[in-house]
Amino acid sequence: MTAIDVSTDSSPQSLRHFERAAFFGVWARDFTLFKRLWASTTFSAIVEPTVSLVAFGLGFGALVSTVNGVPYIEFVGTGAVATAVLFSSVFSGMYNTFINRVFNHVYDGILATPVDVHELVMGEATWIAVKSGVYGCAPLFVAMMFGLTPSWGMLAIPFIGMLTGLGFALMGQWMSAVATSIDSFNYVQSALITPLFLLAGTFFPINGLPPWMQVLAEINPLYHCVQLVRHAAFGWEPVNDLGNMLYLAGFAVVMSVLAIRRLRDRLID
Repeated sequence: MTAIDVSTDSSPQSLRHFERAAFFGVWARDFTLFKRLWASTTFSAIVEPTVSLVAFGLGFGALVSTVNGVPYIEFVGTGAVATAVLFSSVFSGMYNTFINRVFNHVYDGILATPVDVHELVMGEATWIAVKSGVYGCAPLFVAMMFGLTPSWGMLAIPFIGMLTGLGFALMGQWMSAVATSIDSFNYVQSALITPLFLLAGTFFPINGLPPWMQVLAEINPLYHCVQLVRHAAFGWEPVNDLGNMLYLAGFAVVMSVLAIRRLRDRLID
């Protein structure tokens, strides 16, 4: 009787913890949707921060000529980059994720394919981050029309926006998994997003605030984005900017852990 040779080559190959094909599959889906909806998505992401820039820049600019030696319209213009990044990332992370999970059941279909929760979350978040980095440049171009001088450092601003947008997209995804209903986002917007927006040094320097509010501002990730954008436009501060970058990277890492864990609980029975 001949011995049967059982080859181990036919056994299925073990999957890696993070599959690139799954990750880029999520990107391919998002890109396909974006090609159909890019006009409305881009309009809403760009117009609101641009209107705020023009209103505050020209309105307060008539009363305040310079802030920290910078013309006020340029001060607000560089700060409004962070505002555009915040709005286009955190709201997409909250609403899109909640709707896709609860109402449209899109994620049920995606997870029926060889895509795990962490690949789904990071694929969606990085796609949002890339869009946010691009959308964040719109207020910068408007500020240039009002006199902001272009500089080589500004080439880094889209990447600053992407890093910031990644953290806030993941925060939005986490909030979408914590929320019990879509109406719960009203609490998030009023109690969290609005303070983050106002205490970031976008429209006024934080050194005029009471000490306890300055502390709150300095732990706000959006403040570190504002600092990086202004330094990119007006001159780098290497030591401070390294700290700002590490803070934003750490924020993104923490939010990724929270978002993946919470969404895994929600999506996997």
